Amino acid sequence: MPAEFERFDIATSDTTIHGVRGGTGPPVLLLHGIPETHLMWHRVAPQLAERFTVVATDLRGFGASGKPPSTPDHTPYSMRAIARDQVEVMRALGFERFSVAGHDRGARCAYRMALDHAEAVARLAVLDIVPTGDAFGRADMDFALGYWVWSFLAAPEPVPERLIAAAPSVFVGHMLDSWSQAPDAFSPEVREAYMAQFTDPATVHAICEE
Repeated sequence: MPAEFERFDIATSDTTIHGVRGGTGPPVLLLHGIPETHLMWHRVAPQLAERFTVVATDLRGFGASGKPPSTPDHTPYSMRAIARDQVEVMRALGFERFSVAGHDRGARCAYRMALDHAEAVARLAVLDIVPTGDAFGRADMDFALGYWVWSFLAAPEPVPERLIAAAPSVFVGHMLDSWSQAPDAFSPEVREAYMAQFTDPATVHAICEE
C-alpha cells in the first residue's frame, strides 16, 4: 500500500484487526476475498483516497489480523462475527456510518454487515459473489469442478490444513491463476504476500474455520 496510508491494529470484542487508512472525505471500508488480504486494494485505494477516507482491513483470520480460537460450531468464524469486527473497527476510527465494498468473502461479510448493522452501512457494493444458499442450491458438475476449493476448505479438521501445509504455494497459486482472467493481474510481490500467509498454520486453520 502507498506510504501515505497509515497502518493500524485495533482491538475488537474478540480479536485484533489489522488494516490501513488513507485519504480524506466520506468513509469507505474495503474488504478483501480469498486468498487475498487488504493488499488486494493496492491499485484502487489510492484513487479512492482522492475523494474518500479509505479503510482497508484484513478479515479476522487473514493476514495480520487475529486468529481467535474456534468452537465446534465455528461461530467465532461466522460472517456475523467477522462483520462485527469491522463495524467495531470503523467506530474506533470515528465512523459510525460508512460505505462498504467487499469482494468474494469480503462481500459475504459486507452483506451480513448490512443485515445486522443497517444503521452503520450507508451504501453497499458486493463484487463477484452470489448468496451462499443460491450457489449450493444450484450447484452442478461445472460448479463442483470450478469451485472445489469451497468444499475442500470446509472438510473436517485437520484434512485441509495438513494438505495445504504440504504445498501452500501450489494451493494459493491455483486460486490466483484459475480465478483470474488476466495472467499478470498479480505482481510477484503481491503473490508472495498472499502465499506467505498460507505458510502459517494458525492462518490456514482460521480460513478453514470460516
